[in-house]
Amino acid sequence: MSHTQARPVESERIALKARNVSFSWEDTPLHWVPGDPFTTHTINVLHLLLPAGERWFVQVYKQVLPLIKDDRLREDVIGFIGQEAMHSQSHDEVLPHLRAQGLDPTPYTAQVDWFFEKLLGDRTLPPGRARRWWLLERVALIAAIEHYTAFLGDWVLGAAELDRRGADPTMLDLLRWHGAEEVEHRSVAFDLFTHLDGSYRRRARTWASAFSALLFLWQRGVRFFMANDPTLTGPEASKASFKDFYDRGRAGVLPGTGAMLRSIPRYLGRDYHPSHEFSTAQAVAYLAASPAALAAEQAERSLKGAA
Repeated sequence: MSHTQARPVESERIALKARNVSFSWEDTPLHWVPGDPFTTHTINVLHLLLPAGERWFVQVYKQVLPLIKDDRLREDVIGFIGQEAMHSQSHDEVLPHLRAQGLDPTPYTAQVDWFFEKLLGDRTLPPGRARRWWLLERVALIAAIEHYTAFLGDWVLGAAELDRRGADPTMLDLLRWHGAEEVEHRSVAFDLFTHLDGSYRRRARTWASAFSALLFLWQRGVRFFMANDPTLTGPEASKASFKDFYDRGRAGVLPGTGAMLRSIPRYLGRDYHPSHEFSTAQAVAYLAASPAALAAEQAERSLKGAA
């Protein structure tokens, strides 16, 4: 076991707070990237994966809190829990909108719920070594997943091509508010893993598990959406290939395949620390302008004023 600490960039750390945002979906079309069902549904998979996944993050981290010996890290983890709970709720609220438009995600979300609640959930293990091992495995898995959520958050903050193509502004605000908070708290999961364990072997092993699971679940989700989209028929309904993803990445409406692959050796580098990637200042700048975040801040101020 290695407890070698990577050196964080102190200026990238920020106090975390949950923002009580809300979104209205009445005016958001089914294909919120106009004329591009594939891009729409590739990003829509987030609404299927994240509610269950982030509930699982919160569940695991609540179990971990008593093991944290560093007050500053505990404060970060509590802020992380608050943000992730809000992310889960906000993406969950998109699902009724999809059902209203004739696309019921329940068959797929049931599989995702099973994956996080049963496969990765709590197990009946004897107290002591076995129970701690399973807890640390899940902490390491979350650190690996958070590497990719921060990557996606950074990407969507700069995805100007989505704006140029007329993507729905409410959906973009949801994605960018969430993405900005992922960049804000990008170091917490890795710092927690390092604090509790830090084993390089565990980091590499759980990265492989997390990457494989995300890839499998994502492509399955895209195919589910394309096959069940009530507006798509014939060959278009089954069109969901890696080439489609690659081409959209080159066009700038999805993350670039090359950039995603280049992120792998960075995470697996022994000197890796998330604070060396992306920009907290960019995230904070978006949150200062986000319609949903601004409305949440105003509502919070009004409540305080009324009190």
